Amino acid sequence: MPPRRRLILAVLAALIAPCLVAGPARAADPLLSQGRPATASSTENGGTPASAAVDGDTGTRWSSAFSDPQWLQVDLGATASITGVVLRWETAYATAFRVQVSADAATWTDVYSTTSGTGGTQSLAVSGTGRYVRVYGTARATGYGYSLWEFQVYGTTSAPPGGGDLGPNVHVFDPSMSQASIQSTLDSIFAQQESNQFGPQRHALLFKPGSYNVNADIGFYTSIAGLGRNPDDVTVNGSVRVDAGWFGGNATQNFWRSAENLSITPSGGTNQWAVSQAAPFRRVHVRGNLNLAPTGYGWASGGYIADSRVDGTVQPYSQQQWFTRDSQLGGWLNGVWNMVFSGVAGAPAQSFPEPPYTTLDTSPVTREKPFLYVDAAGAYQVFVPALRQNTRGVSWPGTGATIPLSRFYVARPADTAATINAALAAGLNLLFTPGVYHVGQPINVNRAGTVVLGLGYATIIPDNGVVPMRVADVDGVRVAGLLFDAGSVNSPVLLEIGPSGAAAGHAADPISVQDVFFRVGGAHAGKATTSLVVNSDHTIIDHIWAWRGDHGTGIGWTVNTADTGLIVNGDDVTAYGLFVEHYQKYQVVWNGQRGRTIFFQNEMPYDPPSQAAWMNGSTRGYAAYKVGDGVTAHEAWGLGAYCYFNVDPSIVAERGFEAPVRSGVRFHDLLTVSLGGNGTIAHVINATGGPAQGTATVPVKVVSYP
Repeated sequence: MPPRRRLILAVLAALIAPCLVAGPARAADPLLSQGRPATASSTENGGTPASAAVDGDTGTRWSSAFSDPQWLQVDLGATASITGVVLRWETAYATAFRVQVSADAATWTDVYSTTSGTGGTQSLAVSGTGRYVRVYGTARATGYGYSLWEFQVYGTTSAPPGGGDLGPNVHVFDPSMSQASIQSTLDSIFAQQESNQFGPQRHALLFKPGSYNVNADIGFYTSIAGLGRNPDDVTVNGSVRVDAGWFGGNATQNFWRSAENLSITPSGGTNQWAVSQAAPFRRVHVRGNLNLAPTGYGWASGGYIADSRVDGTVQPYSQQQWFTRDSQLGGWLNGVWNMVFSGVAGAPAQSFPEPPYTTLDTSPVTREKPFLYVDAAGAYQVFVPALRQNTRGVSWPGTGATIPLSRFYVARPADTAATINAALAAGLNLLFTPGVYHVGQPINVNRAGTVVLGLGYATIIPDNGVVPMRVADVDGVRVAGLLFDAGSVNSPVLLEIGPSGAAAGHAADPISVQDVFFRVGGAHAGKATTSLVVNSDHTIIDHIWAWRGDHGTGIGWTVNTADTGLIVNGDDVTAYGLFVEHYQKYQVVWNGQRGRTIFFQNEMPYDPPSQAAWMNGSTRGYAAYKVGDGVTAHEAWGLGAYCYFNVDPSIVAERGFEAPVRSGVRFHDLLTVSLGGNGTIAHVINATGGPAQGTATVPVKVVSYP
C-alpha cells in the first residue's frame, strides 16, 4: 500500500475504532491478554510488533507480511477458561480466520471460525481452555497484510490472583478529602520518619489526579507520587520538601526517599530538595525554582533528577556532585565538584574542569521507569514506557504499554519467596508494597517482559546467604524501586541480571534496573560479596546506590564485609547515575565490551585498618572503577572518586581509576579528592594525574584519557 494512503487509512481507523462498541465478549470476565507476551508469524516492520496488539493502546498495532496464512498469539501465563475475544482490526483485516487455544503453543484447537469476517471491531463469544490464544488468518480483505489495533482475550484463570489492596503502608489521597486531614497524615508520617534512618517502617504517599494545598516533608523510606498519567495531572500547591534539620543542617545522610510523577507550585517560588544518595526526583514538574541545598547551605552529597521539568533555576549551592538526565531546566546556578547532564534542555554548556560541568547533548539509549496510575474509571494501571534512542528533554506524555494491576501479584511483607515465585511462574508481574521482605530462596524472574516494581522502598533481605533475586537472560524485564539489604550470612550476590555466560542479544528490548539500591550493614550486620552483577547484554542501569555502610549498626572492616558493588560482564551495557561506595576491593569492575557510564560517584572505604590490610597484590589499595584488562571498547563521562581513610589517614590508594591503555577505552572529565586530607589518592587514572591530598580538599582533575 502506498505510504500516504496507508497513513490516511490508519488515521481513519484509529478515529473509528474507539467509537465501536465491543459487545458481549467484554461484559462478564476479566481481560487476560493486556500486557502479556505476544508473538506473531511475521511483522510488516519494526513499528508494528506483535506486542502492540496487546498493549491497551488503540493507536498502536500489529501488522503482518503480505501473505497467507499469518497468525498472532498471546501467552496468558496460566491455563484459562476463555469466554470472549475482541478483535479491533485496522483497514487490513481478515475475511477468513480462526481463533484457537492451546496448552503448549504446539497443538491448537479451534474455538471460532469464519470465512466472512467484517473487519472493524469483532466481539466474539467463545468457549475453550488454554494458556495460549491465537488468531489465525487464512484470507485477507486487501492485498496487504493482517493488522490489529488490539487483540483482547477475556476469561478466568486459576493462576494466583493478581491485583488487590495495596496494604496499610500505601496512603492514597483524593482531592475530595479534607486538606487538613491530608496534611495531618503527611505530618504524622514525617514525624515518624524524619530521623528514622535504619528503622523497618516504609510508606508510599499516592495522590489521585487533582490539586492539593499541602506541604509534604519527606523523610526516610518515604515515596511521594502522583497517580495521574502525566505529572501535571496532580498539583501540590505548597512544597514537596527535604531539609536536614534532624542532622544539624548536614544533608549528607538524607538517603532513601523519592518524589515522582507530580507537579509542584512552590510557596514562595522555590521548592527545597536537599538530599544525597538513593533519593530520586523523577518525572516531576516544578513551577518555580528547585533548591538542592539544606537550610544554612551545609554539606550535601547527592543526587539524581530524571525526566523532570523545572521552570525556574536549579540551585545546587553546596551539593558536591549531581546527575541530571533527560530533563528541561530554566537554568542552573553553580557547580562544586562534579555536575553532569545527559540529554538536558537548558543545561549549562560543557566546560569541565571550570566550571565543573560535563554535558552530553543526548542520552544514547533510555527507557523511563514504570509507574502506577489510575485510569478514568478509577482502576489501577502500571504504565511501562517504551525504549528510546538519543533522547533529550522529558518523555511525557510518551508512549509505552499499559498493564492493569490485575496482571500483577501484589506482594505483602509476609509473603515467602515460594509464594512470589509461584505468581511469577503463573505469568504475573510483581508489585512489592512497602515493607521488609525476608526471602529464604531466590526470587526467580524468568519470563520476558516481566515488570518488578517496588513501592515505598520495599526492602528485600536474604536469609541464610541466598541470592535474593535472579533475572533470566530474557528480553524486557524491568526491575525498579527496590532496596536489597544484605543478611547476616554472606550472599555471593544481591541481584543477578542474567546467569553467568549469558549471551543473548537484547538491543531491541533490554533489561532495565532503575532506582534499585543495595545496602551492606547499617541496619544490621550484613555481608555480601558483590551487590549487583550484570551478565546480560544491552542492560540499562538507571540510577543505583550500592553502599557498604560506614555508620549505623553492624559496621566494621571484618563485620559488614563486601568486596565489590557492581560487576558488569555483559556487552553493550549503559549506566546512568552510578553511586557506589565503601566496598573493600574494586567498587566497580567492568568486563563487558562497549560499556558506557554517564556519571559515577564514589567514596573508597573509610575503614581499612592499615595499608597492609588494604593491598591489591603489590599495589596500594584498589581503584574505584576498573575496566577489565581484556576490554577494547569502553567510554565514561563525569566520574569522581574520593578518599576518607579516617581509621588510618596515612593510607594511599594508588589510583582512582584503572583501565587498559587503548584508543577505544576513553574517559572524560574525571576527578579525585581527599576529604580533609584523610588519606591520599596518588593518581587520577592509571599513572596520570597528581596526588589528591591535603586538608584543603581540592580536587585533582583530568579532562580526557588517554
